[in-house]
Amino acid sequence: MLWTREEYLSHMTFQSAGREMFSELFGLLISLDREWKSQGAGDSEISLEAFGWDAVKYARAPFDVSARTGITPRVLSDSETEQVSIDAMGRRTRLSKKCATIALPFSYPVETPDDWDRVRSWYRFTDDRVDAQKLKELKHQRDEGALILFWMPGGFDEPRNLMGEENLCCAYYDEPEMLEDMLLTLGDMCVRGLERVMEEVGVDVLCVHEDMAGRSGPMIGPKLFKRFVSPYYRRVWDLARQGGARLFSQDSDGNIEALLDEMLDAGINCIYPCEPQAGMDMMKLRKKYGTRLAFKGGIDKFALRGSFEDIRRELEYKMASPLTGGGTVFALDHRIPNGVPIENYRYYVRLGRELLGLPPCSPAPHVRMAF
Repeated sequence: MLWTREEYLSHMTFQSAGREMFSELFGLLISLDREWKSQGAGDSEISLEAFGWDAVKYARAPFDVSARTGITPRVLSDSETEQVSIDAMGRRTRLSKKCATIALPFSYPVETPDDWDRVRSWYRFTDDRVDAQKLKELKHQRDEGALILFWMPGGFDEPRNLMGEENLCCAYYDEPEMLEDMLLTLGDMCVRGLERVMEEVGVDVLCVHEDMAGRSGPMIGPKLFKRFVSPYYRRVWDLARQGGARLFSQDSDGNIEALLDEMLDAGINCIYPCEPQAGMDMMKLRKKYGTRLAFKGGIDKFALRGSFEDIRRELEYKMASPLTGGGTVFALDHRIPNGVPIENYRYYVRLGRELLGLPPCSPAPHVRMAF
């Protein structure tokens, strides 16, 4: 089922619970398509179209938040096992070809305040960061029922892109003024862009990507989050909310539970993907935070590698009150992992729809719901 913006917003803000939402946030992990094809899956199953996932029609505000570095990426070396490159931020990266991964940086453009002074201009607001033609089209899309998203750089993620995790975590103590200036600069750019977008169209969801935690917890604690990240979040969120935004959605893998109180105070009211393997239990969190916090994901993807009984146990625990009745997009907590048999996935879909009181699935295009 394709939801409209009002249906989705009402559901995620606990105002209406006419139907549960059952989705696939991300899709297949690399090479799972070959596994499924060898097990007899058809093309419509591999594309996920056969499963008729719920989704909302959405459009992203045409505002470029990237670092405008002027650097042209180039490959330095390429072998059967790895590729070493310079990326658009001037970082040296290494991409392993032995597994499904991303290119990992091993050098960064910012190590000192002088380095930051040199690259601060990468985040200067200019009018051409907003695509005026696409902005006019965005208003029409909203009138047609599309949810309007506005993305801001992560308060942890973007400094991490500039410095690397280790240097960033040290800089909170060694160079706090530099980090405050980074987030002030990012905030200036976002506020100018948001003001320009809202001259033409309202914004429904403010979105931020962080990936700031692992299984043992977040890479910074509540005090550091409150001092550095919260003012940046709150500044952009307050403006977005004035323009009609109702959701502030954060994407972070790992266990962010220790930061949730500060995140809520900074405006966050929706999180995903809520990874159980990292200790995130959205049932316990819903009991603690109630209607203050909506969830997307939260179903243990690795349960689908087990037996039908393993899948049933996971779904019967998650697809129950108080997670039903609004505020939850039921979905796997990240991509469908390798080793999940197609028959298990079919069973997961059938059982989930049954438990949620949804009709049998009708084929529909898969829409990525990671926002």
